[in-house]
Amino acid sequence: MQIRAPKTKRAKRELDKRAPKLVENVKKTLILHGTKTSGVLNSVLTELYHLKRDNAVKFSKKNENIKPFESGGETSLEFFSHKTDCSLFAFGSHSKKRPNNLVLGRTYDHHIYDLVEVGVENFRSIESFEYDKKLAPKIGSKPFFAFIGEEFESVDELKHLKEVLLDFFRGEVVENLNLTGVDRVFVCTALSSKTVLLMHCALRLKKSGTSIPRMELVEVGPSMDLVVRRHRLPSESLLKEAMKTPDQAKKIKNVTSDVIQGRTGRIYIPDQKVGDMPLSNNIKGLKRERREAKQKKESKKRKTESE
Repeated sequence: MQIRAPKTKRAKRELDKRAPKLVENVKKTLILHGTKTSGVLNSVLTELYHLKRDNAVKFSKKNENIKPFESGGETSLEFFSHKTDCSLFAFGSHSKKRPNNLVLGRTYDHHIYDLVEVGVENFRSIESFEYDKKLAPKIGSKPFFAFIGEEFESVDELKHLKEVLLDFFRGEVVENLNLTGVDRVFVCTALSSKTVLLMHCALRLKKSGTSIPRMELVEVGPSMDLVVRRHRLPSESLLKEAMKTPDQAKKIKNVTSDVIQGRTGRIYIPDQKVGDMPLSNNIKGLKRERREAKQKKESKKRKTESE
């Protein structure tokens, strides 16, 4: 692949946004579907986009070449991930063998990292819930997570699904959090070793007589059962590479590194004060005849002085 340097400042800014950083950007989610989907699955993908619409990209066209679990079937998916700069994806498809099929996955360096395939059952949309609209969670707010059931710690499939769901919905990673801005909870209940009930609830704060308010959960949707069908963990080499932490070395002032130009630096040159510099008579800008005439005149003067 040919590497070309950006020609405009706008292109350079876009490349800087996508470059690796010590503190990464918020993970964006790519939502797309295959050649055949059902009405239930279309509603699921739409509401997933509604929950993550501040950091999500949704494709409406059919994608017949995407088959995440098959070799060669992930090429188009990786291309779209690189094009949209998305590190998470949700792919929906429907067939007789796997009805209402939803594949959740993550990418590393725009290559498939891991996959979890689930079947959607007992789906209830946001519109089917009646509640006070003032309690509706705000866009971009940080959620709580509640994982109920010991299967999330003992069953490999549910442990993997837990990691993917946390990465999928957690949003921006922050160090400090104002509890008054937390207005939603994702409740995941393990019904069996393969089935998880996912509910989205709003938080209602009430007086408790202390400084800590009493919290009540109001289900606002969507709600669905996720039945784990297949999952694929990353290889050991890919896992080791993805878990590397960068050396947080001290930044050197006025020194930058680039893939094409290598390590470059800027130096400070003080004002030369050219106007105050004495100029010699031997300047190349003078005409040759004038310079020679002047030298002859000086040589004659020296001869007369010597006599």
